[in-house]
Amino acid sequence: MTSSNRWLVLAIVSSALFLIVVDITVLYTALPRLTHDLQATASEKLWIVNAYPLVVAGLLPGFGTLGDRLGHKRLFLAGLVVFGLASLIAAYSPSPAVLIGARVLLAAGAALMMPATLSIIRLTFTDEGERAFAIGIWAAVASGGAAFGPVLGGLLLEYYWWGSVFLINVPVVMVAFVAGLVMLPNRRGSSERGWDLIGSVQAMIGLVGIAYAIKEMGKRLPSWEAALVALIVGVAAMALFVRRQRRSAAPLIDFGLFRNSRFSSGVAAATAASAALVGFELVFSQRLQLVLGLSPLQAGLLILPIPLASFFAGPIAGLLLPRLGAGRVMSSALAMAGLGLTAFLATYHAASFVWVSALAMMGFGIGGAMSAASTAVMTSAPEDRAGMAASVEEVSYELGGAIGIAVLGSIMSAIYTAALVMPDGLGIPAAARDSLDEALLAAEALAPDAASAVTALARAAFDRAFEGVIVAAAALLFAGAAAIAFVDRTRPHTRAVRSGY
Repeated sequence: MTSSNRWLVLAIVSSALFLIVVDITVLYTALPRLTHDLQATASEKLWIVNAYPLVVAGLLPGFGTLGDRLGHKRLFLAGLVVFGLASLIAAYSPSPAVLIGARVLLAAGAALMMPATLSIIRLTFTDEGERAFAIGIWAAVASGGAAFGPVLGGLLLEYYWWGSVFLINVPVVMVAFVAGLVMLPNRRGSSERGWDLIGSVQAMIGLVGIAYAIKEMGKRLPSWEAALVALIVGVAAMALFVRRQRRSAAPLIDFGLFRNSRFSSGVAAATAASAALVGFELVFSQRLQLVLGLSPLQAGLLILPIPLASFFAGPIAGLLLPRLGAGRVMSSALAMAGLGLTAFLATYHAASFVWVSALAMMGFGIGGAMSAASTAVMTSAPEDRAGMAASVEEVSYELGGAIGIAVLGSIMSAIYTAALVMPDGLGIPAAARDSLDEALLAAEALAPDAASAVTALARAAFDRAFEGVIVAAAALLFAGAAAIAFVDRTRPHTRAVRSGY
């Protein structure tokens, strides 16, 4: 393949990847308006956000291996079709239930495409230096796109209705499909590779069950019975999945790959970086709109330093990897992101020009960590398992995002509920204690003085919860950095397959 064609292939798969990762976070700035227009409850709102990353994470192992069997181009194009149709349904959803269903279908399309994007790069770029740089660009799109989602959502909502955040996917899908049909290499898969649908379903049930249990326990009045049942089902499904994979001759995930310290450190770095980024952006975008009263576009622009810094960090990390090593780059980048969040916590009450540099530091660290993690994972697996390695790496991103939403979202809800003390005798519904947007919605029906008091109390409680989320996210990043640095210094490294570093 000529040099120009290789980079065109990278552009095609990166455009599809951008849509996939943007859809994780694009709803953040649209969520307050969407919740109001569809009259979504707090539980429905959480599932509108969570259905996408959870289903993607559950389906990725199966679809990654299916790509190794059928060919990655075929799955990539099929995923584009599913993603485009689901985007149309989501854009015109008349109810929260339909939107949740559309998000599940979007996740199926994304799960078909995601392993293919990284596998195609792995197989297209044979030179190690070019491959590291190409994966760095891929990671920059992955981290920067996720961070750019709220910006895009804010821009669209400035002029259009909330459904536009999904409708924008359709023209990009059409262009990417035609270009992919013509330009992508048509490599046949291995018919000897199996495909385990049962295992994929087990993984999805496990992830959804565990995440639901975490969310339920974070509610103001949790149903401990429901949380316990969901936790038991989730853990049992994950145990069955692991047992099935260990006994399978053609597993969806070869757990032997995790014996390579570079591979396991890459998975850990991707999970920690994604959890911190997605969890922080979820609460930050809501604070900008619901506490500070900014428009979606204004909120998106204030988040912009994160994706911009992340876009620059990805290729730079790819160039530094051969010199410094994956472990050192990952641990340093995670520590930088943690320092950025710590600086933001100390300055977020100041003028915006004071704390945007802290957000840029966080974004640069996240982008660098994701780039190094992607390269470490993909270069630690043989070519015939590129789809498997890609699915594991991308499960780390999606699972990290789900953990960020579930755990950090639950921390936010728990602190908000504990900190909120409402005046007696106003007839405020109990749901107002579950989330800030429901408290603001309840205040709309009150007299002006009472509404003002309720609004002030709810916003103050949200700020207390916001600080708790920042502390938790920074602690996660620092813990990840320390663990990876320890592993990098103490464990003998298995040499990466066909890798010079």
